[in-house]
Amino acid sequence: MRVTQSMLSSNLLRNLNTSYTKMSKLQEQIESGSIISRPSDDPVVAVKGMGYRVDIDKIEQYQRNIGEVNTWIDTTDDALDQVGTSLIRVQELVTQAANDSNTDDERKKIEAEIDQIQQQIRDIANTKVGENYIFSGTNTNTPLYTDTKAGTMQTGTGLAETITINVFDGVTMQVNIEGEDFFSKIDTMMTDVSNALKKTDSSGQEIGDLLNRIQGQSNVVLEQRAVVGARQNRAELMANRLSMQEINVTKQMSNNEDTDYSKAITEMTTAESIHQASLSVGAKIIQQTLVDFIR
Repeated sequence: MRVTQSMLSSNLLRNLNTSYTKMSKLQEQIESGSIISRPSDDPVVAVKGMGYRVDIDKIEQYQRNIGEVNTWIDTTDDALDQVGTSLIRVQELVTQAANDSNTDDERKKIEAEIDQIQQQIRDIANTKVGENYIFSGTNTNTPLYTDTKAGTMQTGTGLAETITINVFDGVTMQVNIEGEDFFSKIDTMMTDVSNALKKTDSSGQEIGDLLNRIQGQSNVVLEQRAVVGARQNRAELMANRLSMQEINVTKQMSNNEDTDYSKAITEMTTAESIHQASLSVGAKIIQQTLVDFIR
């Protein structure tokens, strides 16, 4: 086959173009830090990258959900702490009232404070997180006590329902307690204490017998706080698990598509050397005018 000057020129130009394309791709990898800039560069890497990004988005959403879980649980714990403190004060007052030496006026003063504590506990029952009443079951738009002064509690099937939040694939956490049952029993007990103090003929023994009921409700508060505390611990463990999962997925995504700089720079240097060699060889076999133009 006869090799013409035109064939030499075409081959030289094709090889130079290939060399430029390779250097351009390596330059993009070095500048962007990613081995692909478009899916067509490597469809397998692109598909894997999309999957990893979906995983990262899910983890970030679960981390936001954990934040919501912590808000609900911490607020619940704080409310229960206030209820427990109020009941301790009720115990002190009832112990003081369970003394036959008290005058009627003294008992009325104790009764007035008991009534105020009852009002305070009803207010606590209407605690909100954002716009949600946390003790109203799934009826979060309505306060548990629609009338705190009269002690009127809302009705509805959702009151006994639990609220759960997704914290991982297939994993949910309950964030509320059954406020209707919890607060109604305390409220009934408080009403009985108040009524006993209202009666002028109540003996100290009769009032003192209420201490066991108060202690019983205090124990219930402590039990609920233990449950809430366990949930706080679990939420912390789940947050740690999500952090580890985020690190693992980020590492996999980096291994999948991040540029290996040492390799890319070495290949870039090699490609530049080959390109310069091509130009040098071309200068010897192609007409001087063309080579001058190319260089």
